[in-house]
Amino acid sequence: MEKIFEGTLWSSRFMIILAVVFGLIGAVVLFIVASFDIYDTAKFVLNTYINHAHPENFHEDVVGGIIGAVDLYLIGVVMLLFSFGLYELFISDIDAAKDESGEENKILAIHSLDQLKDKISKVIVMVLVVGFFQKVGHTQYNGALDMLYFALSITAVAVGLFFLGKVGKSH
Repeated sequence: MEKIFEGTLWSSRFMIILAVVFGLIGAVVLFIVASFDIYDTAKFVLNTYINHAHPENFHEDVVGGIIGAVDLYLIGVVMLLFSFGLYELFISDIDAAKDESGEENKILAIHSLDQLKDKISKVIVMVLVVGFFQKVGHTQYNGALDMLYFALSITAVAVGLFFLGKVGKSH
């Protein structure tokens, strides 16, 4: 009875396949949407220059469109890391990720839940940083105090990224 239960319990790990497959589908969808966003932004830029127009907030709209797409690409990367990591942790190593010498690709290599969490959290922080800069591009500044807050927020983001880069590195 114990052997049957343990075998069933161990086999239940294959439910992870659902998260892996739908995580990959989510990544593909995000990459497609982001690509269309960049296409639309490029079309907007070309139409603006062809028609010799210069709409108000043109540069902010272009930068915002591209940064929004980068944001979606980064979230797609999170979904890829999530899918690869879950697969490697619960199902099997990905043999195709190894080169001819048998060494694995370091970018997608996940050997523990902590590694998966670390990789995903770093990309999520980058998504937040990109989103922050997208919002900053559309912000109106009315005075020196607003500019001071802007400078302080940029400093806080830079300090956070500095310390994030230090996480997980040994000296």
